[in-house]
Parts: sequence; structure tokens; C-alpha cells
Amino acid sequence: IPAHHCRLPANHSLYNLSNQQVDEKQLLKAFIPLDSSGNRLDRCRRYVEPQWHLLTANSSVNVSQLQTEECLDGWTFDHSEFLATTVSEWELVCSMRPLKQMIQTIYMGGVLTGAIIYGGLSDRFGRRSVLIWSYLQLGVLGCSSALSPSYSAYCVFRFLSGMAVSGVILNGVSLKVEWIPTKERTLVGTLTSFFFTFGQMILAGLAYWLRDWRKLQVVVCAPQFLFFAYSWWYSESARWLVLNRRSEDALKSLHRVAQINGKSEIIDKLTLEVLHSHMNKEIESSRSSFTAYDLLRTRGMRRISICLIAVWFSTSFAYYGLAMDLQKFGVSIYVMQIIFGAVDVPAKLLALGMLSYLGRRVSQAACLFLSALIIFANIFVPTDMQTIRTTLACLGKGFTSASFTTVYLYTGELYPTVIRQTGMGFVSTMARIGSMAAPAVLILDELMLTTVMDYISQVLPALPSVVYGGAAVLAGCFACFLPETLNMPLPDTIEDVEEKWSGRSPTPQQEEDRSFKEGVASDAGGVALKELKEAEGTGLNAL
Repeated sequence: IPAHHCRLPANHSLYNLSNQQVDEKQLLKAFIPLDSSGNRLDRCRRYVEPQWHLLTANSSVNVSQLQTEECLDGWTFDHSEFLATTVSEWELVCSMRPLKQMIQTIYMGGVLTGAIIYGGLSDRFGRRSVLIWSYLQLGVLGCSSALSPSYSAYCVFRFLSGMAVSGVILNGVSLKVEWIPTKERTLVGTLTSFFFTFGQMILAGLAYWLRDWRKLQVVVCAPQFLFFAYSWWYSESARWLVLNRRSEDALKSLHRVAQINGKSEIIDKLTLEVLHSHMNKEIESSRSSFTAYDLLRTRGMRRISICLIAVWFSTSFAYYGLAMDLQKFGVSIYVMQIIFGAVDVPAKLLALGMLSYLGRRVSQAACLFLSALIIFANIFVPTDMQTIRTTLACLGKGFTSASFTTVYLYTGELYPTVIRQTGMGFVSTMARIGSMAAPAVLILDELMLTTVMDYISQVLPALPSVVYGGAAVLAGCFACFLPETLNMPLPDTIEDVEEKWSGRSPTPQQEEDRSFKEGVASDAGGVALKELKEAEGTGLNAL
């Protein structure tokens, strides 16, 4: 929000100044009262009549008794720091100030809608196809938002762009989880999350360079067309292909992977028979259709889904609550954006170590509890100690970011292939509700700041922090009830999940299916594939 004050009346130059030479700064004193602090001009009020006597050095008028009015002619904005922002473009200040946070809420609503729609579509049409479409949608609609003629049009474009962002993130995560072998999954998942961090830091540099929201919008979204162009090179998830009865395509993808990895001797041994022998149970299970109801239908899936709902919501709620209101820290927003990005580097390295040695469950709960502790600690730091408040806010943001890194990997490992993307979309929907609620709390903050109730003025500054921290504590408790997935092969069916994590022993039929599959795999694939199988587990993990 740039510095601003009421625009002077259009006919102010016609007022009689008795032939005095008055500069613009002095002239403002006659039209604009000082705010409650007495140090700067009021941002939302002006005098009904110009008070020329205030320009004299010996004026002793009680200004509190002078009549004021709202900014009937609009506002004048300071362009020294920003050439143009959405706030100055559509004058989202004073009574319209909540509309600034509303932009973020509407955008997150788009991300939520995208999680619902694209989660189901990718389980039906494939991860690669929806990802390619999402790149194109983000490029077109993101650049179109820079041409928005009005606030309403901008909000519509931002909503649709948010949908595309959700498609990119969810399908990118699923492709990673479904292609990367078990042992390397933690490393790859954490390292790729660093590119969220790099994006935040690059954004600060671009914003500092351009200083115009329309130019910034184009520069940020134009690269999506490049991503769209090279995404055609991606391979579709072999797991998804097999489970959707496209085994020939899956085999081609696996042969391509073997060739890239320098294991061409495996290509002749990896046939459709071998592939089907490894995936027999999963193929049989995939003949059934699955819906979001299946995420809650069985005991193990219900336990996982309920816990993940709490973790995703609270992580997103606290993360965006801290990251969306950088001006409150009293530091340059460019510097603050870089600091908020840079703090993710040690936080994610810490997450990598914890994920590798302590496991997913401990890492998830620890990140949430620590972020809550820091958010609560910041409540008791006086507002004039900005350095300490900013440092604690950065640490809190770092732990919520590490929690995000953990939960993306953790969720992909907990849900089975047949319904993984629907599950990712479902819990991501909860995250988007959290990210919509975060600016909504700030909107409430804005609205309540206009009241004159002493009690509210005392309690209000701590309210957002209490809400953000409390949600993180609650989610940390739920995370303790999630099953551990460290060094475990991905589940492909709901039966896999129930067998592993609901505490239910496998049925004799399941034992028989497993023995049959192991025998066929050994006969069809030879010693090399059998060794792979013993090292990586069953199903496609072996291949």
C-alpha cells in the first residue's frame, strides 16, 4: 500500500492565497489534517473547507474541532517506491482497503477450485496431460490479467490463474513421487522444493526492477509458455498407465527410462508379461472406479485423510498468514521478501535431515509445533522491537515452509496410486481453504481496526497470531497419528494401505496372490529382476 492522502479539490488553485507563494507540501496542511499520531497526513480524511490560517506560524486553532470529510475526489499516491500497484490503480484504500486482501482470497479460491477439478481429472486423463494444460492456462490467463481494465476483471483472471497453479503443483508432485525410486524420493522431493524458494527470491528482484504490477505480471507468467513447450517431452506416470489398462505405453516409458539410465540390458527382459506379473493385484483393483468417498470409506484411509486435512489446512493457514502481509514488519518489502525466501534454505535442509533420519511423522509434527511456538512468542515482543519481531516471523515462516515440504512428500507416499491424485486434490483443497482463511483474518483485522472500542484495540493485535499458532498446534497433534512411510514402497491400491497401516492382517487370498506374483516374476524376469524386486519391494517399485 503506497503512502497516500486525499486528492485536493480540482478548484484548489482558484482559492485566494493573497498572492502568497505556497509550495505543495505547505498547501497540503490547509486541506489535509494530521492523523492520530500527529506525525503524518491523514490518509482517509480532508477538511471540508481549506484552513489557510494553519499556514501561519502562530496559529493556535484546535484542529480537532474542524469539520472533515471523506476523500470525495479520490487519492494521491506516492510513486517513489512503486510506479503502479493494484492498490493505487483501483484506489483500494480506506473503506475499500479490505478489497486488497480480497484479491488474495479470490486467488486462493481459484487454487482450491483447481485442486478439486484437476485432482479428479488427472486420475482420469493422466498427470502429464493435465500438467501440460495447466502450463498453458497459467501462461494465457496470467498474462491476460496484466491487461485487466477493472478490479473485477483482474479478480476473475487471478481466480483462473490460481486454478492453473494448483494443476501444476499437484501433477508435478505426483509425477515426481510416482517416478522416483523409494530411496531417492526424500532427496528429490526436498531439492525440488528449493525452487519455490528461488522463485520467491527472484520475484523480489523482478518487483524491485520493474515497480509496475502490470509489467511484473507479464514477466512472471510469460515463462509458462516455455514450460508448456518442453512439457510435451515428459513421460506419463507408468503406474497410472498400467492401472488404466495402457500397459504398452507404460512399457515404452519404462524402456525409455532404462535407456536413459544406461541399463539397456534390462529392456529385453522387461516385457508385458513381467510388467503384468508385478502389477497383477493392482491391475485387478483398478477395474473398480474410485471417488473421493473412498478416501474416507475404509478405516486406514479415513485415519490418513482426517489427519492430513488438519495438517494441510493449518500449514497453509499459518504460512500465508505470515507471508501475505510483509508491510507490517516495517522493513522494505523487497528485503523482506528475499529474507522470507532465504530462510527457507536452512529450513528445508533441516527438513531433509529430519525426513531422512527421523522419518516423516516426527518431522511433520516437529515443524508444526516449532512454528506455533515461534508465532506465540512473537505476541509478547513489543511492536517497537521490529528486529526481533521480524527475526521470529522469519523463523516461523521457515518452519511452516519445511512443513509444506514434508506434507507434499508425505501425502504422495500415504495415498495409493489408484486414488493418489484425487487424495492430493482433496487434502490440497483443505490447504486452499486455509490459504483463503489467512487473508480473511487480515481482512477482519482491517475492519476491526476502524472501531473505537478500547477492549478490541488492546486484544486485536494478538488475535491473528493466536489463531495462526493455535491452528498449527492442533495440526501437530493430528500429525502424530499418521503412519510412518520412511523407506517404504508406494502403495498402489486401497488394499495395500489397509494391509500396511490399519492394523489389519492380510487375508489368505492376499497372501496367495503375493506368492503367485513373486513366483511368476521370478520365472518371467530372470535373476536381475528378482534382485531388483527384493531390493525395492513389490509391484512397480521393483521395476
